Amino acid sequence: MTLLSEESIRNLASFKASDRPVVTAYLDVDGKRWPRFQDVESRIDHMVRDAIDAASANGHKEAVPDLERIAAHVRRGLDRSRTRGLALFSCGDALWETFELPVRVKDHLVVNQSPHVRQLETVVDNYPGLGMLLVDKQRARMFVFELTRLVDKSELFDELPRNDDEPGEGDRGEPLRSHLAEAARRHVKRAAAVAFEAWKQHPFDHLVVCAGPEVIHDIDADLHSYLKERVAAHVSLPTNSSESAIVAAALEVEERLEREKEAAVVTRMREAAGAGRGGVAGLEATLAALCERRVDTLIVSDGFEAEGWRCGSCLLVSAKGRRCSRCDGEMTFVDDVVEEAVEEALLQSCHVEMVVGNADLDVAGRIGALLRF
Repeated sequence: MTLLSEESIRNLASFKASDRPVVTAYLDVDGKRWPRFQDVESRIDHMVRDAIDAASANGHKEAVPDLERIAAHVRRGLDRSRTRGLALFSCGDALWETFELPVRVKDHLVVNQSPHVRQLETVVDNYPGLGMLLVDKQRARMFVFELTRLVDKSELFDELPRNDDEPGEGDRGEPLRSHLAEAARRHVKRAAAVAFEAWKQHPFDHLVVCAGPEVIHDIDADLHSYLKERVAAHVSLPTNSSESAIVAAALEVEERLEREKEAAVVTRMREAAGAGRGGVAGLEATLAALCERRVDTLIVSDGFEAEGWRCGSCLLVSAKGRRCSRCDGEMTFVDDVVEEAVEEALLQSCHVEMVVGNADLDVAGRIGALLRF
């Protein structure tokens, strides 16, 4: 099994088979949606049978062993306590990659000349690393999530000295209160250090701070500068919250942050496209900019598909065919030119922003780009 990252996705996108097609399979294996594993097996068997029939009819019989290999891999079973989605890529001896994902994917099986990586890019784009720090005067808990999966947690407890209500302590008055305040202050500093150590072990993009009014200003001040710039939200959540409540809060924040980020990049793209510089909107204009290597960020509505063409000589992708506008070569019809565009963008080291449910992007043609020049 391969670790999912931007690098692993780019490596897949760059793979091109010379003598046989590549089989890509995505399968939803979520135990809540499919409690019986027999239902998962039945779905992959049905998908593979249909694909074998289509491959045989289309002259791609060499893909049949890869399809059977994928079905056999699924039937061997998997740990669904952690895995909700599968992504599998097969091409003879040249390629075999599997990804067990903690999030669901849409069932999809395709035989093509290159791996289909858009769903993997959506997963990485929608679930960046997230840290969650819960702290009060005595206790601190640090959680790190990657792709919604908890990968690290730390606990810290510094018991405060007895308070001034204890027998025999009332006559100490202000000195004891000052001592308690100083002990709490040291604890908060230690909590900030714990958070920084967690970030060094598992770097995350966003930090959520959960702290009451008695310590919130101190923890914000004590965080390392690397973490201060990553603070994305302050949430009211007690340090004794259950782990399930913490996970739920983290996912809620992660979802909100991603939608806000997507809305901001779509607004930038539409404004730039409207001004006629720095951005384009719509399929044809976006593909043209991509083929001119002008794209910095490709912005795609999740689930958007469109037929198109790709040149076998210069690899130009276009909404129109059949002759290539760049080299006048013969172009090949492709069922989904958007998938081709995503793969081409990754090969060009562009950022790819997969956007979920944004009406402004839908109005603009469901695809666009921010440009380098």
